[in-house]
Amino acid sequence: MGISVFLSHPSPHLDSQKVFLERIEAYLKRQGLDSCSMGASNYDMDAPLTGIRRLMVGCCGLLAVAFKRAHADTLTSRAGANLPDTSESLLRDIWLTSPFVQIEPAMAYQLGLPILVLREQGVLAEGILERGVTGLYCPEFNCSEETPFELSASKSVVDQWIGRVRNAYDVRGVPPKLY
Repeated sequence: MGISVFLSHPSPHLDSQKVFLERIEAYLKRQGLDSCSMGASNYDMDAPLTGIRRLMVGCCGLLAVAFKRAHADTLTSRAGANLPDTSESLLRDIWLTSPFVQIEPAMAYQLGLPILVLREQGVLAEGILERGVTGLYCPEFNCSEETPFELSASKSVVDQWIGRVRNAYDVRGVPPKLY
């Protein structure tokens, strides 16, 4: 049995997303990490956030994959802005991801878990999806062309996250010192 990590992602709706997710899970397995997610096999009858937290507490890290989910040809940011130094702006060809890709990393942060967020190209980089918010660079990927772990820049970030996960696992087994 490997080290448990929480894998946060919206349900894939494209073949390329499904294959990409399978590649990620296989890579994690080769690194001695077991991924778990809230789903049909471990659904909790309590409120979803309670079940997610219950599952996450047993993990030593979180990997979030921000897949494309909802598309907008045009999105108005700050619609009707009327304060000084603010203005309305139009964003074109924008993808949004699941709100749980924002919520679950925030929960992991509160638990002190190492976090890595991957963002599919075209997904709006906002909130937790902005570079540097969780401390590690947020690699961007294209499901149909690559696996982010094979790219040299992303591989070093992934390796750094895996090292932090292993350290969290090691530290978790050591009792606190009162002196």
